[in-house]
Amino acid sequence: MLKDNLAILRNIHGFSQEELAEKINISRQAYAKWESGATIPDIEKCRRLAELYGVSIDSLIKTEKVDGIGVIPPAPKGKNIWGSVTINERGQIVIPKAVRDAFSLASGRRLVVLSDEEGIALIPAEKFEARMKSVLEYASVVDGETCLPL
Repeated sequence: MLKDNLAILRNIHGFSQEELAEKINISRQAYAKWESGATIPDIEKCRRLAELYGVSIDSLIKTEKVDGIGVIPPAPKGKNIWGSVTINERGQIVIPKAVRDAFSLASGRRLVVLSDEEGIALIPAEKFEARMKSVLEYASVVDGETCLPL
């Protein structure tokens, strides 16, 4: 719910209720009522809060829960938290339907698996290949060395 997200985001960003109220030009008491659930902000105040925290209004007003963790903070704009999956005995996972729909993933679609020290990411192969092709197009050979333009 909105009140949970307001408290989580305020604490993550290290604001007191007073500081946050000043940032969006309201009284501390008005903000405290939002966080307690006694009242809710109008759409303009939601816009200010979403901008301040770098989240969408939609993610600000809905609560996301992850099994084993509980309520999690809204994801930054352009990012999503789709929930968790379980790896089966064959090493397979089922990608949630909402993700499959959002990225037009269907049977036979190729994905590139990327990783860093924190985890893995799946990217549609054609998007990855198009990005790599554009990087290679910008690459040029200067004095026998491959360089990328600055």
